[in-house]
Order: sequence, then structure tokens, then C-alpha cells
Amino acid sequence: MTEDDSEAEGLTYAETGVDIEASEAATAALLGAVEDFEGDYAGLVDIGDRYLALATDGVGTKLLVAEALDDYSTIGIDCIAMNANDLIATGVTPVAFVDYLAVETPDDETAEQVGEGLSEGAERAEIALLGGETAVMPDVIRGLDLAGACVGLATEDELFDGEAAAGDYLVGLPSSGIHSNGLTLAREAVTQRHDYTDPFPYDDDRTIGEVLLEPTRIYREVLGPLHAAETHAAAHVTGGGWTNLSRMGEYRYVIEDPFEPQPVFEFVQEEGSVDDEEMHRTFNMGTGFVAALPADDAEAVVEELSDARIIGRVEDGDAVEIRGLEL
Repeated sequence: MTEDDSEAEGLTYAETGVDIEASEAATAALLGAVEDFEGDYAGLVDIGDRYLALATDGVGTKLLVAEALDDYSTIGIDCIAMNANDLIATGVTPVAFVDYLAVETPDDETAEQVGEGLSEGAERAEIALLGGETAVMPDVIRGLDLAGACVGLATEDELFDGEAAAGDYLVGLPSSGIHSNGLTLAREAVTQRHDYTDPFPYDDDRTIGEVLLEPTRIYREVLGPLHAAETHAAAHVTGGGWTNLSRMGEYRYVIEDPFEPQPVFEFVQEEGSVDDEEMHRTFNMGTGFVAALPADDAEAVVEELSDARIIGRVEDGDAVEIRGLEL
């Protein structure tokens, strides 16, 4: 950012309608009203020799970009990715997925496009796509909403402890772009002076909307190497951005070599005059999955995964530090 940009009043996620702290407080209130359950990214049920795991999530306001472009062909990938990646971050192997499509008005073409994305997402996640539900609710839904649930299985040995350790190395994998969170802020930023159909300034072959619709990466391939290693914990970098690392335990996560953010993040930041801290608290900024392992195991995992690398380390403390920026 330029000096002038940093002095200007920039957009924040809360000002565009999504207050992460309020959301977390509401979630805590919900959890406090129900019985205790096992799991963080996914709910776990002990079924004897294995654990059954369930995760549920949706696509969020990325749907509004799809609506603007009248292109719903990739949002099914996002829906499966957001669920499957949460299971993977727990050490669980995704097995099957069911979707829930709520619409204002039924439309065959739109439904077909959603189905195409779900089919592609299931193939990437290596899971079975089971029959879901379509609900027509004109009094509740404007346009459509897409959500789903993913089920997986894991032995006790395959489950990550969920707690990093001081001295661990952090192995990161790049994201495919903005993924499927933070779109409320991104949309507000980029549409102040542009339309979704405008050429993306960093790639004239794609529009701004097409770049925002880049599907969320599915990290299915990490499970083998992480199961073979002494993986302590992992984090799927989604809502809350880099603060997700704190879900691996109250430590100081020092990120020295993150992946370079894709141009979409620079574009959002410039158009919305968003400061660096807000960007890292909202978006993945180029790194979509992080695992905490002992040094030797981290090196072994990096050798197994072609685009993984050691991005930092775990220390005693309580913060996330990225190139000097503390969250």
C-alpha cells in the first residue's frame, strides 16, 4: 500500500456486514446451549474401531458473484471444499457428501450448473456424492443458497491431536486464490469502481468476477503424508484468515516464509484501502492449509508434497506473527 492509502480510511470486514468477533460470540452462545461434543473443525463420534466425523458449511456470498455472472458451474466445488478441508484439518478422510440447495424459483439450467460443480468437487475430494435436497422457499430465499455436509472416517491413530507444540515447524500449502470466505469485503471493495465483467487488471484474459470465482482448493493429497508423520495439528485457513492458526493451540505462530498472495488480494486491498492486518484477519493471503509437526517430520512431508514448504515455526506465546505483522 502507498502512504496515502494507509492514511485513508479503509474498508473492514465488520463495516461491510461481517463482524468476526460477533460471529464467534454467537457461535459460542450456540455451543453453550447444547451438550458438549468432540471435535473442532468437525464433530466426532466414536463408533468403536473408528471415528465418524461430520462437517457442514456453505458457499457464502460468493454466490452473489456467481449470480452476477450467471455462472454457477464452480460453486459446487467450493461447497465440497469448505467441508472436506475441515475434515482433512482434523486428520479425517472424507468419504461422502450431501448437498442442500435452497432456491427462490426452480431453474433447470442453474441446477445443472450447480450439479456440475458438485460432481467436479466430489472427484477432486475423492468422495461419493450422495443424494441431497432441493427446497423451493420464495418467502425465505432470494436467488439461491447452497450448503452441505461431509462425512468422513478416521482411526484414533489418524486423528491429529489438535494441539501444536513449541518447537514445531509449520508446513504450508498455497491456496488457489480467495477461496470461499471474505467475499463480503472483497465484493464491496472491487465494486466501488468496477463491474464483475470488467477485465481483471492483472490478467486481461479473465474478468474480475471470474477471478473471484476461482474454486477453493481441496487438500485431499495431504492426508497420506500427514498420517505417515507425527502431525500434531493442522489448520484450514478460511473465515478469520490467519487467526485460524490459533485453533492449533495457544502458542506464538511465527510465519517467516508464507506463499506470495495472488494478485486478487492486492487488487482487493488497493480498491478497498484495506490495511494489512485486516487483510490477514479476513483472507488466506495465498496460503490455504497449514500443519504443525516436529522438524524432521515437517521436512519429510515437504519432500512428499510437491508444492508444500516450511513457512514458519511454533513458539511459546500467544499470537500470530507474519513478517513482523502481529495478529
